[in-house]
Amino acid sequence: MSFLGKLFGKKEKESLDQGLQKTKAGFFDKIAKAVAGKSTVDEEVLDNLEDALVSSDVGIDTTIEIIKKIEERVARDKYINTSELNGILQEEIVNMLADAGDNSYKNFDIPAGKKPYVILVVGVNGVGKTTTIGKLANNYKKAGKSVILAAGDTFRAAAVDQLTIWSERVGVPIVKQPMGSDPAAVVFDAVQSAIARQADVLIVDTAGRLHNKIHLMDELSKIKRVIQKVIPDAPHEVLLILDGSTGQNALEQAKQFTAATDVSAMVITKLDGTAKGGVVLAIANQFKIPVKYIGVGEKIDDLIIFDKHEFVDTLFNLKG
Repeated sequence: MSFLGKLFGKKEKESLDQGLQKTKAGFFDKIAKAVAGKSTVDEEVLDNLEDALVSSDVGIDTTIEIIKKIEERVARDKYINTSELNGILQEEIVNMLADAGDNSYKNFDIPAGKKPYVILVVGVNGVGKTTTIGKLANNYKKAGKSVILAAGDTFRAAAVDQLTIWSERVGVPIVKQPMGSDPAAVVFDAVQSAIARQADVLIVDTAGRLHNKIHLMDELSKIKRVIQKVIPDAPHEVLLILDGSTGQNALEQAKQFTAATDVSAMVITKLDGTAKGGVVLAIANQFKIPVKYIGVGEKIDDLIIFDKHEFVDTLFNLKG
């Protein structure tokens, strides 16, 4: 069995099902009530469906797009009964979610000629950034890759301490300096270390709270320039971490970070403790940036590869 096969085994499918339990119970229930007692998809059904999607944190813009697609299907196919609506909804939602293009991440592999593969991790404090970095490092290590962590959030002592704990837990080296050090200097040392050790992957933590957006942009730009002095085409990935339990606030964070830096992929965390998982659809659709992983718990293995087909199927399958 391949590593990818292991990741999508029965245990992982159960983790996804359990992690989305609160979200899918609310989502499925609202969709079911929207079409209850109706034999055709008429204006009332569409209005009810719109309310159900918005209240499931799918977001207004994404909801309008979904409803428009369904209206087009109803007009084109003349007659669609409500029993077919779930299938159509699933199709349209899957179609609007961005693809990652290069699927090497699904094996925790690295693209050819990208060694060390440099991942710059961004996001505000409290979204699970450090935990996600630890889980990501663990998955790369399980896939046979050598990993180095860079403690680039030097503005917060706890950030360096937490990342150090994760480096010890996973068993990978960390490059760090005392609190208050220049983050770019830490990252430069980490890049040099990754090259010297012939590491496969370098994962760089960055500050989660700076004085303002201009400062954030300047700091991230400085870190990028330092990396590119040594590896011109890096960072190869800018990974934005968002807390799914904050619902529409996560959308606002995504707006700020996508304006500040070239985010290439996203991780949505804390989906196990919330009914607001519909925000994943809003974020992925609105920003046209692929979601690569979702967090469904605190355990080291609770970072799941995001597969849009599996995710949508789980949302619509109340029994799992």
